[in-house]
Amino acid sequence: MNDRLRTAQVSRSQAVKARLDHPVIDTDVHVNDFAPAIEDYVHQYGGSALVEALRKALGGRFATKSAAGKDWYQQTAEERQYNRTLRAPWWARVTRNTLDLATYTLPDLLAERLAEQGADYSVLFPNDVLSPAAAGSEFRQPLHRAINHFHADLYRKHAHRLTPVAGIPMHTPKEAIEELEFAVNTLGLKVINIPGGVRRPIRAVADKYPKAEHPEVAQHATYTDFFGIDSEHDYDPFWAKVVELGVPVTTHYGSQGWTGRQSISNYMFNHVGHFADGSQAFAKALFFGGVTRRFPGLRVGLLEGGADWGSHVYTHLVDRWEKRNRHAVQNYNPAHADIELLASLFERYGQDLTKGKPVNRETLLRDSLGISALPHSRDPVGDELDDFKAAGIEKVEDIRDRWVNNFFFGSEADDRTVAAAFNHKVNPLGVKINAIWSSDIGHWDVPDLTEPLAESWDLVEQGVITASDFKAFTFGNPYKFYTEANPRFFEGTDIADKVKNRAA
Repeated sequence: MNDRLRTAQVSRSQAVKARLDHPVIDTDVHVNDFAPAIEDYVHQYGGSALVEALRKALGGRFATKSAAGKDWYQQTAEERQYNRTLRAPWWARVTRNTLDLATYTLPDLLAERLAEQGADYSVLFPNDVLSPAAAGSEFRQPLHRAINHFHADLYRKHAHRLTPVAGIPMHTPKEAIEELEFAVNTLGLKVINIPGGVRRPIRAVADKYPKAEHPEVAQHATYTDFFGIDSEHDYDPFWAKVVELGVPVTTHYGSQGWTGRQSISNYMFNHVGHFADGSQAFAKALFFGGVTRRFPGLRVGLLEGGADWGSHVYTHLVDRWEKRNRHAVQNYNPAHADIELLASLFERYGQDLTKGKPVNRETLLRDSLGISALPHSRDPVGDELDDFKAAGIEKVEDIRDRWVNNFFFGSEADDRTVAAAFNHKVNPLGVKINAIWSSDIGHWDVPDLTEPLAESWDLVEQGVITASDFKAFTFGNPYKFYTEANPRFFEGTDIADKVKNRAA
């Protein structure tokens, strides 16, 4: 590299790395694609029509438009208010740091600078991997296939240190399995990224207001299918194939545009916490839908949302199960109320409320409970009484085994809330949540790729996490994530050599 471009001194992260007795695995590096190069691959798969579909998907993945077809920047403030046009992400890539901009676009340069970052091995998430989901159904699969093929070829010579994810569409299990098998068996890719949900039409509305006649209704009359619960499709064949092929699953699933994240003026309002909320919905769907019970070998990395929410949900799954398991929920069954005792207590203590009138035993329970006692067409029965039935929860340890074991939580380098993942005094059964180090370099929150590892070590020096936590965060948990899905994941890589040397 030209001396003018070299860093003048050892980076802070290099200095930290020099003191460590373990490798560092970065689970989340975002890279850019050089448009002419990727479009050549796309053209081979579908000609100019597919190239145009890619361009539209890249331009419209986050953009929201009015009924008149104008995006946010083309609308006046009044039009945004009238149409409730979402303020989408903007200026999301590094630019002033031009060396880093080039690094995220040129694989050889990224491989050369990995030491400056302090990482031994990085899993790459090319930004364009997320784009095909926005394409029409006729373009979605060929776009995924072309983009995955491009990345497999582009990074193959750096496989000992870098590996790109394969983007997998999830609109149907059949489509997902086809692209999974092509990515793994044909291209040799070994990590996948999936959307955490797919928007589908609400059929009762779509039947009344067909999309062709009422596109403005169809745009909003949707629900999100999270693949694990309440889906119109059976995704078990896909999860089975994932486990069979030994593939770690990742997602960068957000919730911008959901209720509470619909500002028409402020991107940050929509952004803060949105990855955590999106991933939480996806993970809960897999848990409550019994996916993690049926597929204990499934390993899912939920990226960019931090790790504290993994601890939060785990804790509240436990306390809610303790109060509302199929036996405990009977504490709230109106049928178990002692009406005579209730009436006698009203007669003794409720004169101010009853104004001296006789207590009506037929309506007393309803009048005391309010909406909870309103008559229903029927009371819930059988499995309807047990929200934890599909998850197969019989004891607290089952929740641990089907939440803590299956899920890994990508936390960015400077995220102080990662401490919650390692707080075994708070987490039920004294466990630590699987936080995995995810630098997120390549996005706006990391203006300098040489800083993240040092920022994570800063948390040790500030007493936020311990040195042992840091080791688990940057090596132990990531290594576990990939190798529990596929014991041979690191064969032929620098990590395998370093682990072998440490063992020796």
